[in-house]
Amino acid sequence: MQYKRILLKLSGEALMGNRQYGIDPERLKEYADEIKNITALGVEVAIVIGGGNIFRGVAGASRGMDRVQADHMGMLATVINGLALQSALEDENIPTRLQSAVKINEVAEPFIRRKAIRHLEKGRVVIFGGGTGNPYFTTDSAAVLRAIEVGADVILKGTRVDGIYSSDPEKDIDATKFDFISFDDVLKKGLKVMDTTAFTLSQENELPIIVFDMNTKGNLLKVVSGEKIGTKVNL
Repeated sequence: MQYKRILLKLSGEALMGNRQYGIDPERLKEYADEIKNITALGVEVAIVIGGGNIFRGVAGASRGMDRVQADHMGMLATVINGLALQSALEDENIPTRLQSAVKINEVAEPFIRRKAIRHLEKGRVVIFGGGTGNPYFTTDSAAVLRAIEVGADVILKGTRVDGIYSSDPEKDIDATKFDFISFDDVLKKGLKVMDTTAFTLSQENELPIIVFDMNTKGNLLKVVSGEKIGTKVNL
């Protein structure tokens, strides 16, 4: 395997499948199968999931809701998604732990860095919920922060697009896909990979990001094996 320890970043919208909102059990099963394939080969997996399929803080704030309240609602949505993914993984007999930056001791462990690392070393999949525990920070920022804290080799950002393009490929048929691109070039070209805070944190810590299509069967295994899938952002 090219990578020993990864952090997989999934959007909340990814869990919707073909639905308009909520969680699609079939999509959860597909993701659980993909993750099982790489844990069986000894890859240590940490996961951060967004909450946009349930509630997005920025959207709530744009409609007049207090931003801090809205962001806290979004954090709780990520815990709900984390519980759903945990259940799907355990149905596949994959040992997991859900850790939350927001204390909800009845359903999740509090985030403790050393404990998270120990879980990974023992072969457990660790799901990080609750974002960073603070408003005004996205789950992209949470993903990069947790990846650095647990010593992940790479951030794998699973999306519905097969990489980074010069423009939105769903709107521009002439959009060009990048196989490799530097952090500096992403900034110069104004490409949206992650929010600026998350992206800068990843750059400063020399943590590579691979953006790939998570919905294509076998892609996660290919990425972890070092195949040229998606787009790799590096120094």
